[in-house]
Amino acid sequence: MKRSKSGAGAKPGKPESRLAMVRRARRMNRELAEVYPYAHPELDFENPFELLVATVLSAQTTDLRVNQTTPALFAAYPTPEDMAAADPEELEQLIRPTGFFRAKARSLLGLSAVLRDDFGGEVPGRLKDLVSLPGVGRKTANVVLGNAFGVPGLTVDTHFGRLVRRWKWTAHEDPEKVEADIAAIFPKSEWTMLSHRIIFHGRRVCHSRKPACGACPIADLCPSYGEGETDPEKAKKLLRYEMGGHPGQRLKPPPDYPGKPAPPLGAAE
Repeated sequence: MKRSKSGAGAKPGKPESRLAMVRRARRMNRELAEVYPYAHPELDFENPFELLVATVLSAQTTDLRVNQTTPALFAAYPTPEDMAAADPEELEQLIRPTGFFRAKARSLLGLSAVLRDDFGGEVPGRLKDLVSLPGVGRKTANVVLGNAFGVPGLTVDTHFGRLVRRWKWTAHEDPEKVEADIAAIFPKSEWTMLSHRIIFHGRRVCHSRKPACGACPIADLCPSYGEGETDPEKAKKLLRYEMGGHPGQRLKPPPDYPGKPAPPLGAAE
Protein backbone atom coordinates (compact mmCIF):
# COMPACT_ATOMS: atom_id res chain seq x y z
CA MET A 1 0.00 0.00 0.00
CA LYS A 2 1.19 3.48 -0.78
CA ARG A 3 1.34 5.63 2.34
CA SER A 4 2.35 9.19 3.03
CA LYS A 5 3.42 10.91 6.23
CA SER A 6 2.61 14.39 5.04
CA GLY A 7 -0.92 14.43 3.66
CA ALA A 8 -1.82 16.63 0.74
CA GLY A 9 -5.15 18.00 -0.45
CA ALA A 10 -5.17 21.71 -1.20
CA LYS A 11 -2.02 23.74 -0.54
CA PRO A 12 -2.08 25.66 2.77
CA GLY A 13 -3.58 29.11 2.38
CA LYS A 14 -4.79 28.47 -1.15
CA PRO A 15 -8.43 27.43 -1.61
CA GLU A 16 -8.87 24.31 -3.71
CA SER A 17 -10.70 24.93 -6.97
CA ARG A 18 -13.74 22.90 -7.93
CA LEU A 19 -11.79 21.28 -10.79
CA ALA A 20 -8.89 20.36 -8.48
CA MET A 21 -11.29 18.86 -5.95
CA VAL A 22 -13.01 16.75 -8.60
CA ARG A 23 -9.66 15.51 -9.92
CA ARG A 24 -8.51 14.69 -6.38
CA ALA A 25 -11.80 12.91 -5.58
CA ARG A 26 -11.60 10.78 -8.70
CA ARG A 27 -7.99 9.89 -7.98
CA MET A 28 -8.95 8.90 -4.42
CA ASN A 29 -11.62 6.62 -5.84
CA ARG A 30 -9.12 5.00 -8.21
CA GLU A 31 -6.67 4.40 -5.38
CA LEU A 32 -9.39 3.02 -3.10
CA ALA A 33 -10.30 0.62 -5.92
CA GLU A 34 -6.74 -0.72 -5.77
CA VAL A 35 -6.84 -1.05 -1.98
CA TYR A 36 -10.28 -2.68 -1.86
CA PRO A 37 -10.74 -4.60 -5.13
CA TYR A 38 -12.98 -6.96 -3.14
CA ALA A 39 -15.28 -4.23 -1.73
CA HIS A 40 -18.84 -5.52 -1.44
CA PRO A 41 -22.06 -5.06 0.54
CA GLU A 42 -21.37 -6.34 4.03
CA LEU A 43 -24.82 -7.79 4.58
CA ASP A 44 -25.40 -11.48 3.87
CA PHE A 45 -28.22 -11.99 1.37
CA GLU A 46 -29.24 -14.33 -1.43
CA ASN A 47 -32.09 -12.40 -3.05
CA PRO A 48 -33.58 -8.87 -3.16
CA PHE A 49 -36.04 -9.57 -0.33
CA GLU A 50 -33.28 -10.74 2.01
CA LEU A 51 -31.18 -7.67 1.18
CA LEU A 52 -34.14 -5.35 1.76
CA VAL A 53 -34.91 -6.90 5.14
CA ALA A 54 -31.26 -6.96 6.20
CA THR A 55 -30.81 -3.30 5.26
CA VAL A 56 -33.86 -2.26 7.28
CA LEU A 57 -32.47 -4.22 10.25
CA SER A 58 -29.04 -2.58 9.89
CA ALA A 59 -30.26 0.79 11.22
CA GLN A 60 -28.56 1.67 14.51
CA THR A 61 -26.55 -1.56 14.65
CA THR A 62 -23.68 -3.30 12.88
CA ASP A 63 -23.90 -5.37 9.73
CA LEU A 64 -22.23 -8.13 11.74
CA ARG A 65 -25.11 -8.25 14.23
CA VAL A 66 -27.61 -8.29 11.38
CA ASN A 67 -25.77 -11.12 9.64
CA GLN A 68 -25.75 -13.11 12.87
CA THR A 69 -29.50 -12.58 13.24
CA THR A 70 -30.88 -13.13 9.74
CA PRO A 71 -30.17 -16.88 9.26
CA ALA A 72 -32.89 -17.80 11.78
CA LEU A 73 -35.13 -15.00 10.53
CA PHE A 74 -35.01 -16.11 6.89
CA ALA A 75 -35.40 -19.75 7.86
CA ALA A 76 -38.67 -18.81 9.56
CA TYR A 77 -39.89 -16.29 6.99
CA PRO A 78 -38.24 -16.83 3.58
CA THR A 79 -40.76 -14.80 1.54
CA PRO A 80 -42.75 -11.56 1.89
CA GLU A 81 -45.92 -13.64 2.19
CA ASP A 82 -44.43 -15.59 5.10
CA MET A 83 -43.19 -12.48 6.88
CA ALA A 84 -46.45 -10.57 6.36
CA ALA A 85 -48.27 -13.40 8.16
CA ALA A 86 -45.78 -13.57 11.03
CA ASP A 87 -46.86 -13.27 14.65
CA PRO A 88 -45.51 -9.83 15.68
CA GLU A 89 -44.12 -11.05 19.00
CA GLU A 90 -42.33 -13.99 17.40
CA LEU A 91 -40.84 -11.69 14.75
CA GLU A 92 -39.73 -9.26 17.45
CA GLN A 93 -37.93 -11.99 19.34
CA LEU A 94 -36.05 -13.14 16.24
CA ILE A 95 -34.78 -9.64 15.45
CA ARG A 96 -34.26 -8.51 19.06
CA PRO A 97 -30.41 -8.67 18.80
CA THR A 98 -30.45 -5.85 16.21
CA GLY A 99 -32.03 -3.36 18.61
CA PHE A 100 -35.15 -1.19 18.18
CA PHE A 101 -36.84 -4.49 17.42
CA ARG A 102 -40.43 -3.32 17.89
CA ALA A 103 -40.15 -0.50 15.37
CA LYS A 104 -38.19 -2.72 12.98
CA ALA A 105 -40.79 -5.47 13.28
CA ARG A 106 -43.54 -3.00 12.37
CA SER A 107 -41.55 -1.93 9.30
CA LEU A 108 -40.90 -5.53 8.23
CA LEU A 109 -44.53 -6.53 8.66
CA GLY A 110 -45.67 -3.43 6.79
CA LEU A 111 -43.27 -3.69 3.86
CA SER A 112 -43.91 -7.43 3.53
CA ALA A 113 -47.65 -6.84 3.35
CA VAL A 114 -47.21 -4.16 0.69
CA LEU A 115 -44.91 -6.43 -1.33
CA ARG A 116 -47.49 -9.20 -1.08
CA ASP A 117 -50.51 -7.04 -1.88
CA ASP A 118 -49.14 -4.47 -4.36
CA PHE A 119 -46.07 -6.04 -5.97
CA GLY A 120 -46.97 -9.70 -6.39
CA GLY A 121 -44.58 -10.76 -3.64
CA GLU A 122 -41.58 -9.33 -5.49
CA VAL A 123 -39.23 -6.52 -4.46
CA PRO A 124 -39.60 -3.70 -7.02
CA GLY A 125 -36.54 -2.47 -8.92
CA ARG A 126 -37.45 1.23 -9.02
CA LEU A 127 -36.49 3.91 -6.52
CA LYS A 128 -39.96 5.45 -6.31
CA ASP A 129 -41.53 2.07 -5.56
CA LEU A 130 -38.95 1.11 -2.97
CA VAL A 131 -39.24 4.35 -0.99
CA SER A 132 -43.01 3.85 -0.87
CA LEU A 133 -42.49 0.79 1.35
CA PRO A 134 -42.78 1.20 5.15
CA GLY A 135 -39.38 1.84 6.77
CA VAL A 136 -37.56 2.25 3.46
CA GLY A 137 -35.76 5.51 2.66
CA ARG A 138 -33.36 6.53 -0.10
CA LYS A 139 -30.34 4.92 1.56
CA THR A 140 -32.01 1.54 1.86
CA ALA A 141 -33.49 1.83 -1.62
CA ASN A 142 -30.08 2.60 -3.14
CA VAL A 143 -28.50 -0.36 -1.35
CA VAL A 144 -31.12 -2.67 -2.84
CA LEU A 145 -31.01 -1.12 -6.31
CA GLY A 146 -27.23 -1.18 -6.54
CA ASN A 147 -26.63 -4.65 -5.13
CA ALA A 148 -29.72 -6.65 -6.06
CA PHE A 149 -30.68 -5.05 -9.38
CA GLY A 150 -27.45 -3.54 -10.74
CA VAL A 151 -28.98 -0.04 -10.80
CA PRO A 152 -26.32 2.55 -9.81
CA GLY A 153 -26.93 4.26 -6.48
CA LEU A 154 -25.03 6.11 -3.74
CA THR A 155 -25.40 4.76 -0.21
CA VAL A 156 -25.10 7.78 2.07
CA ASP A 157 -24.75 6.15 5.48
CA THR A 158 -22.86 7.57 8.46
CA HIS A 159 -19.47 6.34 7.20
CA PHE A 160 -20.03 7.71 3.71
CA GLY A 161 -21.19 11.12 4.96
CA ARG A 162 -18.36 11.43 7.45
CA LEU A 163 -15.64 10.61 4.93
CA VAL A 164 -16.84 12.75 2.04
CA ARG A 165 -17.04 15.73 4.41
CA ARG A 166 -13.62 14.92 5.85
CA TRP A 167 -12.27 14.78 2.29
CA LYS A 168 -13.95 18.12 1.42
CA TRP A 169 -16.05 16.64 -1.37
CA THR A 170 -19.11 18.24 0.22
CA ALA A 171 -19.93 20.49 3.16
CA HIS A 172 -23.51 19.28 3.53
CA GLU A 173 -24.92 17.23 6.40
CA ASP A 174 -28.28 16.40 4.82
CA PRO A 175 -27.98 12.95 3.15
CA GLU A 176 -29.92 13.95 0.01
CA LYS A 177 -27.71 17.01 -0.52
CA VAL A 178 -24.61 14.89 0.07
CA GLU A 179 -25.90 12.38 -2.48
CA ALA A 180 -26.47 15.14 -5.04
CA ASP A 181 -22.99 16.61 -4.49
CA ILE A 182 -21.21 13.28 -4.90
CA ALA A 183 -23.36 12.30 -7.88
CA ALA A 184 -22.12 15.44 -9.61
CA ILE A 185 -18.47 14.40 -9.16
CA PHE A 186 -18.57 10.81 -10.39
CA PRO A 187 -20.13 9.07 -13.38
CA LYS A 188 -23.20 7.02 -12.55
CA SER A 189 -21.39 3.77 -13.38
CA GLU A 190 -19.12 4.34 -10.35
CA TRP A 191 -21.78 5.08 -7.75
CA THR A 192 -22.38 1.62 -6.30
CA MET A 193 -18.74 0.58 -6.05
CA LEU A 194 -17.69 4.02 -4.84
CA SER A 195 -20.16 3.59 -1.97
CA HIS A 196 -18.66 0.21 -1.04
CA ARG A 197 -15.10 1.53 -1.14
CA ILE A 198 -15.86 4.56 1.01
CA ILE A 199 -17.82 2.52 3.56
CA PHE A 200 -15.05 -0.10 3.65
CA HIS A 201 -12.46 2.61 4.25
CA GLY A 202 -14.55 4.25 6.95
CA ARG A 203 -14.96 0.99 8.83
CA ARG A 204 -11.38 -0.16 8.51
CA VAL A 205 -9.14 2.92 8.50
CA CYS A 206 -10.85 6.32 8.62
CA HIS A 207 -12.72 5.90 11.90
CA SER A 208 -14.92 8.56 13.42
CA ARG A 209 -13.06 9.26 16.66
CA LYS A 210 -9.52 8.22 15.83
CA PRO A 211 -8.73 7.72 12.14
CA ALA A 212 -5.61 5.68 11.41
CA CYS A 213 -3.93 8.45 9.38
CA GLY A 214 -0.47 6.90 9.64
CA ALA A 215 -1.69 3.67 8.05
CA CYS A 216 -3.94 5.27 5.42
CA PRO A 217 -3.20 4.38 1.79
CA ILE A 218 -4.66 7.66 0.51
CA ALA A 219 -3.16 9.98 3.15
CA ASP A 220 -1.32 12.00 0.51
CA LEU A 221 -4.67 13.03 -0.99
CA CYS A 222 -6.51 13.80 2.24
CA PRO A 223 -6.99 17.43 3.29
CA SER A 224 -7.77 16.28 6.85
CA TYR A 225 -4.60 14.25 7.35
CA GLY A 226 -3.47 14.56 10.96
CA GLU A 227 -6.90 14.48 12.59
CA GLY A 228 -6.03 10.98 13.75
CA GLU A 229 -2.98 8.95 14.73
CA THR A 230 -0.08 9.71 12.36
CA ASP A 231 2.53 7.37 13.83
CA PRO A 232 2.57 4.38 11.43
CA GLU A 233 2.99 1.72 14.12
CA LYS A 234 0.34 3.16 16.41
CA ALA A 235 -2.00 3.71 13.47
CA LYS A 236 -1.55 0.11 12.38
CA LYS A 237 -3.06 -1.04 15.68
CA LEU A 238 -6.23 0.90 14.89
CA LEU A 239 -6.97 -1.01 11.67
CA ARG A 240 -10.08 -3.16 11.77
CA TYR A 241 -11.48 -6.26 10.09
CA GLU A 242 -9.22 -7.83 7.44
CA MET A 243 -6.91 -4.80 7.50
CA GLY A 244 -6.13 -5.60 11.12
CA GLY A 245 -6.19 -9.37 10.73
CA HIS A 246 -9.65 -9.80 12.29
CA PRO A 247 -12.88 -11.40 11.04
CA GLY A 248 -15.10 -9.41 8.71
CA GLN A 249 -18.80 -8.69 9.11
CA ARG A 250 -20.21 -11.38 6.81
CA LEU A 251 -20.74 -14.98 7.83
CA LYS A 252 -20.70 -15.80 4.12
CA PRO A 253 -18.25 -13.38 2.46
CA PRO A 254 -17.61 -13.36 -1.30
CA PRO A 255 -14.96 -15.81 -2.59
CA ASP A 256 -12.39 -13.04 -3.20
CA TYR A 257 -12.65 -11.58 0.32
CA PRO A 258 -9.16 -11.83 1.88
CA GLY A 259 -10.29 -11.89 5.52
CA LYS A 260 -11.92 -14.39 7.85
CA PRO A 261 -15.69 -14.98 7.93
CA ALA A 262 -17.50 -13.59 10.95
CA PRO A 263 -18.61 -16.05 13.63
CA PRO A 264 -22.28 -17.00 14.10
CA LEU A 265 -24.29 -15.45 16.93
CA GLY A 266 -23.07 -16.75 20.28
CA ALA A 267 -19.84 -18.26 18.93
CA ALA A 268 -16.42 -17.21 20.17
CA GLU A 269 -14.25 -15.40 17.62
